[in-house]
Amino acid sequence: MTGATDPVYLDYDQARLDLNYNQGAWASNAEEIIAWYRSASLEAHRKLACRHLAYGEGAAECIDLFPAASPGAPLVVYVHGGAWRMLDRMDSAFAAEAVVGAGLNFAVLDFASIPAARLPEMVTQVQRGIHWLAGHAGELGFDPRRLFVIGHSSGAHLAAAALTADTPHRIKASTVAGALCASGAYDLEGPMLSARGKYLDLTAAEIEILSPIRHVARLDCPVLVAYGEAETDEYRRHARTFHAALQAAGKTSTLLLAEGQNHFEVSRQLAVRDSVLFDKLSKVMPTLSVQSRF
Repeated sequence: MTGATDPVYLDYDQARLDLNYNQGAWASNAEEIIAWYRSASLEAHRKLACRHLAYGEGAAECIDLFPAASPGAPLVVYVHGGAWRMLDRMDSAFAAEAVVGAGLNFAVLDFASIPAARLPEMVTQVQRGIHWLAGHAGELGFDPRRLFVIGHSSGAHLAAAALTADTPHRIKASTVAGALCASGAYDLEGPMLSARGKYLDLTAAEIEILSPIRHVARLDCPVLVAYGEAETDEYRRHARTFHAALQAAGKTSTLLLAEGQNHFEVSRQLAVRDSVLFDKLSKVMPTLSVQSRF
């Protein structure tokens, strides 16, 4: 007979595991920052030129592209978070002004979320969106050799899964020059055993296919793995173990710690020019190209 405090995953009992996938419980300013995502994104749309593009026929299969001032600049593609079921492109352009100001193109890649889509479909939408952008680099005015993908929270999982999942829409080698995965979960067993499992509703086979840490051998680009000092225990573990797995597989990985930052504050660093995330991004992007290394 098992008790309420018996481990259900690693050394977590059910209550502690659920708490570790409830980032809001660890961040008293979560609602404030989520509101800022939207207000700062609306301000970016007000101040910057933006092209609204469609990579598919679905209502959510669209991209907002904020072009750099100079043609042929690199492209940063942002995959938003939201626990796989919240937020959209209009909450996700908050870094546009800083990124474009650094001489880079910035694209917000949108996709359907739970319950409108299941997680496997969301991963393939991100894959298709990245493929679409890479295939239209000439007309969109960016350097196809310097396409960089960023994901935060569930978006970090989606970005990493898009680069590793063997689906019919698997991203071709040498499409993506580099990736920044911030505050993500890279093995879906933990989320599925937590309270989030009720809406994720994944089969064992889907957990296997869509857990990036299990397929790091498929990655063919360098990865920045970032996390906040004030993240949950589990999200700090995800970052460290994903980084270690990449290194063990002979991949190029850099682990970035955002000191003092909670889960929601980490993504906000992408809009702050002197933050550790933005500083690293702005340094690697101008010289990064397909098959190069940090």
